[in-house]
Amino acid sequence: MGVVRWLYLVVCEICGWGRADRCGTGAPGGFERDEVAVAAWKEVTWEEVKACGRPAGGYICFEDGAGFARRPPRGRTWGRRGRTPVVTVSSRRSGRLSVAGPIAMRPGSRARLCRRLITHPAGKGKRRSMGERDFIALVDGVHYLVKAPIVLVWDRLNAHVSHAMRELVAQRAWLTVFLLPAYSPDLNPVEWVWAHVGHSLANLAVMALDRLEALVRNRLKRLQYRPDTLDGFIAGTGLTLDTPTSP
Repeated sequence: MGVVRWLYLVVCEICGWGRADRCGTGAPGGFERDEVAVAAWKEVTWEEVKACGRPAGGYICFEDGAGFARRPPRGRTWGRRGRTPVVTVSSRRSGRLSVAGPIAMRPGSRARLCRRLITHPAGKGKRRSMGERDFIALVDGVHYLVKAPIVLVWDRLNAHVSHAMRELVAQRAWLTVFLLPAYSPDLNPVEWVWAHVGHSLANLAVMALDRLEALVRNRLKRLQYRPDTLDGFIAGTGLTLDTPTSP
C-alpha cells in the first residue's frame, strides 16, 4: 500500500469519513439517506402516481440508466483449488455503452421492458453518457408502443431535472413525471434489471465495444420475454399496483 493511500485511510478513520457508507446507511457524496422522505414517498406520492395512471388506462413507467465498459464486473466463478482464475482486460479507454430502459406496467397487463442503447466511442471531448434528447426519445418510443398516457417515475439525475428536460416534458400532454426521493434505488425496479444484466456479464472480457453491445442487447431481450421476472423486480420494491375490480 502506498504512503499516500495509507495516510488517506488514517485521516478518514480519525475524522470518521466514509463510516456511514461502509455500514450501509450512507449515500454517495457523504449525504445521508432521508428515510422519512422515502417513507412519505411510498405512502403519499405513490398513491398520486397510481391515481394519475388510472384515467384512460395509463401506464406507470419506472426508468433508470446504466453504463457498461469493456472492463467486466467481478463475480464468483469456478477454478482449480489454489489457483485463482485471472481475466486479462485492456486498461486503455475504449469507449462506453450507455443503456436506459423503463419498465412499463398497469393493472391487468403484463409488465413490459423497453430499452435504448447508445455507444460512446473513445475520444477526448466526446460525450460518455445520455442527454436529454436521448431520454425523451426513449419515452416517445414507449408511448408509441403502448399507445396510452404515461406516468414516468425516475431519479434526480441532472439530465432528468434540467431546464431543457422540463421544456421537453411540457410539450407532451400525455406525459406526467414524478421524481423519486434522493438515494432511493430500492424504489426503482429497473435497478434490479441492471444488477441482473451486470451479474450475467461478470468476469466476461469482450474484445470490442460492438461485441459488448450485442451481449447487453441479448440479455435485455431475454428479460423482455420473461414478464414473471420483471414482476419479481417490481415486487422487490414493495410498491404494489391496485388490481382491477370485477363489476
